[in-house]
Amino acid sequence: MASILVVLIVLGCAVYQYFKGSLVGSLATLMAVIWGGVISFGYFEFLSEVLFVRQGVEGLMPWAQMLSFLLLFVLTFAILQTAASRLIGKNINLGLWPERVGRVCCGILLGLMLSGLLLTAVAMGPLSSKYPYQRFDSTRPDAEKPNRVLLNADGFATGWFSLISRGGMSGERSFSALHPNFLDQLYLNRLAAADVSIITGPDVIEVPRENAVRAAPEGLQDTEGKAVPAKSGCNLKIVSVGMRLGVLKQKNGRFTLSQVRLICKQDAKKPFAGRGINVYPIGYLKTPEQVEEKQLNEPIEMGRDSFTAGQRVVEFVFNVPNNFVPVLVEFKQNNIAQVPAAVPAEQMSTSPSG
Repeated sequence: MASILVVLIVLGCAVYQYFKGSLVGSLATLMAVIWGGVISFGYFEFLSEVLFVRQGVEGLMPWAQMLSFLLLFVLTFAILQTAASRLIGKNINLGLWPERVGRVCCGILLGLMLSGLLLTAVAMGPLSSKYPYQRFDSTRPDAEKPNRVLLNADGFATGWFSLISRGGMSGERSFSALHPNFLDQLYLNRLAAADVSIITGPDVIEVPRENAVRAAPEGLQDTEGKAVPAKSGCNLKIVSVGMRLGVLKQKNGRFTLSQVRLICKQDAKKPFAGRGINVYPIGYLKTPEQVEEKQLNEPIEMGRDSFTAGQRVVEFVFNVPNNFVPVLVEFKQNNIAQVPAAVPAEQMSTSPSG
């Protein structure tokens, strides 16, 4: 269905621009759409926090990012398109073939960008993981094997913004550092059943300043007593994440491992700049030397009695690629915490299991 939508939007834009547009007007519309996407990607998180999350609008919180993204795009596009139409004035004709070819090319790019932005916005909502298309296998999801829609329209839209945010803005905060493979994050966040929320209240996680990251102990085992080896090219790392009582407000604190992601980079000096990668946990420590492994989409519930002094520390186990270091932890769709530098083993104190 998503692929059909992409085809219809691309063809519709190409046909409309060919018969009704002009090359200059088509370029202006394309630029308005691109800048509408830039503003939407750049500020949808801030707007959703201000309008919905921090105000505690319960019914709209799961839709907060989707509504904010669409609102920003529509307003930005309307303003830029109106300004362009007034500046351009009468039609400017650049000749028969430049007009024909240029209009179609602009229409195709316009349709690709519009369909990509639309699919991305829909993926932000609290819908079933099969809408707008099934990006990951719902039975045994693998974060490294995503499916793609026709022409990779949403990947084109998000990739374009990730590229310009990494090199064309301040350079201090990059979208591809905060949200690498953004579409994978969105779809994996929605893998769980309907009784698991995709969003929480603000500031429900924190990473301890001491001993937050450490190497997994030798002889780490699963709950059946089998050894848990590191994946090829990776090291097993344990990352402690503190969860506050506020996490229980959304559907009793249920979550999945697909909603916990560790952002890793090769250069940790500027954690919010450049480009990162997503790493998802294989499980969490049940005892200091035993890991409770879970499927990415398997719901996990935290009871209120498991919290001490309003907090519970969960020690997640990750396969971190060699030469990469953890810099950020993200939880669900709207929580992020910085990870302090790992402490050398000889300086590390014993940390209790969460």
